[in-house]
Amino acid sequence: MRILGIDPGFERLGVAVVEKEKRSKEQVIFSECFKTNSKLEFSERLRLIGEEVRKIIKKYKPEVLAIETLFLTTNHKTVMRVAEARGVILYEAARQSLAAFEASPPQIKVAVAGHGGADKAQIIKMVKMLVRVDESKKSDDELDAIAIALTAFAHLKLS
Repeated sequence: MRILGIDPGFERLGVAVVEKEKRSKEQVIFSECFKTNSKLEFSERLRLIGEEVRKIIKKYKPEVLAIETLFLTTNHKTVMRVAEARGVILYEAARQSLAAFEASPPQIKVAVAGHGGADKAQIIKMVKMLVRVDESKKSDDELDAIAIALTAFAHLKLS
């Protein structure tokens, strides 16, 4: 099974395709940090995100979209824009008949590090222990996308 993990954002979008065959370990097939230019109109940035997600789904043919839920902060403008980016991503996944799995930051921390209080460094360390990650992959967004996909595998209990 292949899962498309996405750490949503409108400036940086962490994306990972993780595969698991029966009785084997998860393997990262593709990952990137897709960036949009802050000088573009917001609607254009959303269009680019949708196109990128559509291309990845078409190329890698995942069965499930795993996406992080919103983490509320005091910056309401940012939360709203990330929510809009999530909408575009969920729409593209639904267009391609992908099942959607959503996980909160604490759920991801428990699934990957074993406890909900894990910090960013612990999550990154555990991701690198759980799957082989190309050392050139240093973006937190990209590694978060891998963690989200791993969370979906754990939650869906795929053997």
